[in-house]
Amino acid sequence: MDAIGMLMEGFAHAFTPMNLLFVVVGCLLGTAVGVLPGLGSSMAVALLLPMTFALDPTAAFIMFAGVYFGGLFGDSTMAILLNTPGQASSIASTFEGHKMARAGRAPQALATAAIGAFIGGMVSCVVVVFLAPALAALSSAFGPAEYFALALFAFIATSSVVADSVLKGIAALILGLGLATIGIDSVSGAERFSFGVPQLFDGVSLVTVTVAILALGEVFHIASRIRRDPTSRILRSKGRPFLSRAEFREAMPAWLRGTGIGLPFGVIPVGGADVPTFIAYSAEKALDKRRKDPQFGRGAIRGLAAPEAAGNATTGTAMGALLALGLPVSATAAIMLAAFRQYGLQPGPLLFERAPELVWGLLASFFLAMVVLLILNLPFAQLWAKLLLIPRPYLYGGIALMCGLGVFATSSSSFELLLLLGVGVLGFAMRRFGVPLAPLLIGMVLGPLAETSMRDALLSSGGDYGTFVAGPIPLVIYALLLGALAISVVGRIRTRKTAAPVAAPEKETADA
Repeated sequence: MDAIGMLMEGFAHAFTPMNLLFVVVGCLLGTAVGVLPGLGSSMAVALLLPMTFALDPTAAFIMFAGVYFGGLFGDSTMAILLNTPGQASSIASTFEGHKMARAGRAPQALATAAIGAFIGGMVSCVVVVFLAPALAALSSAFGPAEYFALALFAFIATSSVVADSVLKGIAALILGLGLATIGIDSVSGAERFSFGVPQLFDGVSLVTVTVAILALGEVFHIASRIRRDPTSRILRSKGRPFLSRAEFREAMPAWLRGTGIGLPFGVIPVGGADVPTFIAYSAEKALDKRRKDPQFGRGAIRGLAAPEAAGNATTGTAMGALLALGLPVSATAAIMLAAFRQYGLQPGPLLFERAPELVWGLLASFFLAMVVLLILNLPFAQLWAKLLLIPRPYLYGGIALMCGLGVFATSSSSFELLLLLGVGVLGFAMRRFGVPLAPLLIGMVLGPLAETSMRDALLSSGGDYGTFVAGPIPLVIYALLLGALAISVVGRIRTRKTAAPVAAPEKETADA
């Protein structure tokens, strides 16, 4: 009951005219920045940081929170409409969301994303207010062995379970892991796969790879087919800018499952919303294969609903981890931690005692930000979808320009532009030969985590590999992985048995 009373006091602070204005401004800025490839909420907060020192700390952090929440939705908007996610957290939304847009269901896809963001964000905010101690205990239970098991689960699930071709999935994963190892080794200081190029000593930027593989690679792919496939020059948006009852019932279980998957990752430092979105997508695709009429690959609404809810479910709990533990689990949270220190504040348990107005006002603003984003974005789903009416040459020419500007803004390096072009050609080749993109990206995102966790686990155990299966959490993760592999193998065998009788009559007909 104390939490409810303090939250009501927080709402009293958040509902002041100036703080309400900063909530709206933050949500608008976050959505606008998220729309641009390569620019995300972390960069927006970093750019706003020096301009907010004259503000009251509560107002500044309320605006930062609005930017954080709004950035995820802006990323998803462009991921769905143009297959150009601004950050890794919206990669999983491109797989089915963009297919919905190409099928003329862009308004429904954006509505699915908006409602999923609202459900995941609101549930995570409630969890932060009432269940923060339990989530903190869960976070403290994860060590190097647990992180390595989690990364291994994501690697194998993405490359063999989610990918249609196991061989191509593993090849893409190896390619992603190879990109992640480029640069100076943080432990030994040895140069790895940089070929003496100084610009590669710091490694390959995830922003550059994400924008190149997904955005620029899509531009090259469309350009190569625009004359062969004239019907795809303009994506026509049709239908209602809301979900029907049947679509809502179809998406609701995925929203709830995605929210459940995303909640713990808000306090587990594995990079923020990147990992749970892939896991949620993988889970929905595995469930879809067991249905009589699989929808994945044709614009499945569940394939969009689950990662959207999972990604936004991490935001509230991530902010709770930052406030209660001083633990930044994402790039945006890390920048906000620096902002707290600039104001002379130290996040942690004492922050609730020393600055209760700021903490509970900020927590209350989370709820307001979710409502503001829903009000701002759900009615304008049809308006955002009008972007698809722009002729393809102009639309994708603009996307290519934004890709270059976004990458140059984050690096100020002409070498990154050349790297963007090279990796973009790689993305085009992967599309041309049917190699899945998700394993490469998940290898790039989780490769450093897996390497660091494996080293730390071996160092702490004196080189004993048994440490990777010593605790209950790794054993549970490995058991889930074996179960997923077993389900995948059984599903593939059943698919081949079903396809064989169909192929036989076709052959007989051809011979006749």
